[in-house]
Amino acid sequence: MTNPYIQTTPVQLKEMLEKVGVDSIDALFAEQVPAEFEFEGPFNLPPAMSESQLMNWTSRLAARNTSTQQAVSFLGGGIYDHFIPSAVGALANRSEFVTAYTPYQPEASQGTLQAFFEFQTMATRLFAMDVSNASLYDGASALGEALFMALQVRPERRLVLLPSTLHPDYAALAHTYMKHFEIELVTIPAGEDGRLDLEALAARAGEAAAVVLQTPNYLGIIEQAHEISRITHEADALLVAVCDPISLGLLAPPGEYDADIAVAEGQGLGLRQWLGGESLGLFLCRKDFVRRMPGRLVGLAKDREGRRGFVLTLQTREQHIRRDRATSNICTNHAHNALRATIFMALMGPEGLRQMARACVRNTQKLRNAIDSHKPEAIAFEGPVFKEFVVRTAGPASAVRDALLEEGFLAGIPLQRLGPQFENMLLVCATDQRTDEEITAFAKALRPHL
Repeated sequence: MTNPYIQTTPVQLKEMLEKVGVDSIDALFAEQVPAEFEFEGPFNLPPAMSESQLMNWTSRLAARNTSTQQAVSFLGGGIYDHFIPSAVGALANRSEFVTAYTPYQPEASQGTLQAFFEFQTMATRLFAMDVSNASLYDGASALGEALFMALQVRPERRLVLLPSTLHPDYAALAHTYMKHFEIELVTIPAGEDGRLDLEALAARAGEAAAVVLQTPNYLGIIEQAHEISRITHEADALLVAVCDPISLGLLAPPGEYDADIAVAEGQGLGLRQWLGGESLGLFLCRKDFVRRMPGRLVGLAKDREGRRGFVLTLQTREQHIRRDRATSNICTNHAHNALRATIFMALMGPEGLRQMARACVRNTQKLRNAIDSHKPEAIAFEGPVFKEFVVRTAGPASAVRDALLEEGFLAGIPLQRLGPQFENMLLVCATDQRTDEEITAFAKALRPHL
């Protein structure tokens, strides 16, 4: 039986199988897929349909999904519900942007390169850093690339310090990236206030190639960035800052506390929350390290007639001429998402980002005060926070989450994955999108569970 959606003819299939030296598709898969993962039985695909029939069939299938669209979101943990101006979608979805391909011939891709250049310019201004690349996949992969860069800059050291309050997905990726290298990853604990233990950091910083600082950290708490930077640099280690771009509307950017490398998840910059969020990795560093930067760097140049033009200034990746000397095997980026972020930053401007950050602070404090006035001990950490904070619950936080979903709230993220001591802790978030009525109603619904 042939698949009606695959246009390969039996003759073409035979030719391809002969070329790769196998007798059948099954034999080809048998070489690649372990036996325990082989699919047994027919796929039971429906017969070929007309376009109208197929649309009706897929619509009925999609209708079986459970929608939480009407639930009010107090979710955070890296993906956030922020305001997105309507112009972002209208501009980013213009045909010249959605059909553009990666600029392997930069002289023929001036529009795409200019968009990258503007993205880099805005990112460096927001982060107060020297140089930005043209984006990576997401914040976690950007951190992995930052660690590779730090280890190239400090090759004599084989230790990296991670805070215990680093986003667990970022920490997991760091361990995955370093798994097959002789690199030791050491976790520095947090104090009772939820912030990094500075004494524990100072005790190990002299051995480290890099110290990772996330501020606000995964618990929403603002770290002592300047002091951590001082300890790190006195130990001759590199400081890798992980931050929330929206927080930079109010908080000191990484460049102000002398971060050597800065990375971030850019989803909050005009990207949507589909299936966990459209992602965007921001990667910035000191100009001294620019030739070790992963991915692409777009620059401004002039042709022989003096006309302005945009060029791929650096592309130190394995697809290009550096080959085995490449700084990274990152082969692409989230260019269209970077375009959305560029449009978002241009529309909002410095004052717009500042107002958005202030709205996050205001709403977070309103929710925190509502919980604190009912039961002060429910506030898990007293440190300063931005946009999210941890609440102690009377029972398992996962049960609280499930109960509040029935009342129309996406209540937050249970933190048991951080360890058994976090089983009764819930990470809640109040962005600029939450109204006073929603915050009051959520705080009221949460009270019986505290």
